[in-house]
Amino acid sequence: MADCIFCKIAQKEIPSTLVYEDELVAAFKDLEPQAPFHALVIPKKHVESIAALKAEDKELTAHILCDVIPQIAKEQGLTEKGFRVVANTGEDGGQTVKHLHFHILGGRSMQWPPG
Repeated sequence: MADCIFCKIAQKEIPSTLVYEDELVAAFKDLEPQAPFHALVIPKKHVESIAALKAEDKELTAHILCDVIPQIAKEQGLTEKGFRVVANTGEDGGQTVKHLHFHILGGRSMQWPPG
């Protein structure tokens, strides 16, 4: 999508501080961190949200959830004490960028309920 900020980050048209990248996914530090460690994991393919996922995206989402997020959490030293993964969807869900993304938050105790 030509005007999507996350697509531009994935295509390296906008600089970011990458913490992970492969052919399908990019992960970068959030510009407004809500925890000592706060990164966003995005598919390089434009998908608007969880609600827009299709059957053909199963391998991509499994890769993000089973491979990428655990690897980043381990590399950042978050696995022992824990971390939070958030995927906001739609306006009421707090999604501000219409490109599927997963927040990884860690390095402090997370409270419940959130927001």
